[in-house]
Amino acid sequence: MARDIAARFRIAPGKRAHLGRRDPADIAAFPDRGDTEAQTARDSAEIDRLQDRLYAERRRALLVVLQGIDTAGKDGTIRSVFKETSPLGVQVAAFGRPSDEELAHDFLWRIHRACPARGFIGLFNRSHYEDVLVGRVRTLAPKTEIEARYGQINAFEKMLTENGTTILKFMLHISKAEQRERLQARLDEPKSRWKFNPGDLEDRKLWDRYSAAYELMLYKCSTAWAPWYVIPADRKWARNAAVAAIVRETLEDMNPQYPKPNWKAGDFKVG
Repeated sequence: MARDIAARFRIAPGKRAHLGRRDPADIAAFPDRGDTEAQTARDSAEIDRLQDRLYAERRRALLVVLQGIDTAGKDGTIRSVFKETSPLGVQVAAFGRPSDEELAHDFLWRIHRACPARGFIGLFNRSHYEDVLVGRVRTLAPKTEIEARYGQINAFEKMLTENGTTILKFMLHISKAEQRERLQARLDEPKSRWKFNPGDLEDRKLWDRYSAAYELMLYKCSTAWAPWYVIPADRKWARNAAVAAIVRETLEDMNPQYPKPNWKAGDFKVG
């Protein structure tokens, strides 16, 4: 089941994502909501068990990248999928506007510093891909510099994988209509107004340009060593289910093991 889900949403290297042909409300993989939410809970619990083994093993890491336009559900995905996971072995990094210090370095400097250590699951809420998304749409760097970043990102991710980090990248794909409803809900609910950023409305006017930037990013940066998955995100419960299933499957394939001590239990006695 999980492998079918992964195959359904994975962008094969060198293939176009054709976002306009992908239904952000697609729930064909999850026909029953109740069953789906129950399975997500089981997957979340299993992720916790597998993460415990990963933390004990301390030989490899898992990096989960979450990208999506505003209100796509990056925070909600983290809360749902990893709510059972011990915080001891999880690192969360949220990337906003770079600081002056970060701007004084190459664009991957702040990213590399936040990558998970061996034994950890790292969660990126936005990531280095902002530099080919916002950077491209807002013309924050020369075009030639933006173009060079795709190859630099691929090389960076390959280096990470060659040093023991498995990478999963999820684009949370929502419709423009769904985004409007979520933004309006933030305005209507007093407890949610702090989340509203007027700048989101400016980005919304650039919807087509952002869509084109995502298309190009997916085409250039879905690789055999760090694939992209386009997850329909109009239905939060289906979005969470897809991500949880793929994360669990990946950890099962990694198959971390508890280390064996170099002593025998009979050699010691607790007084």
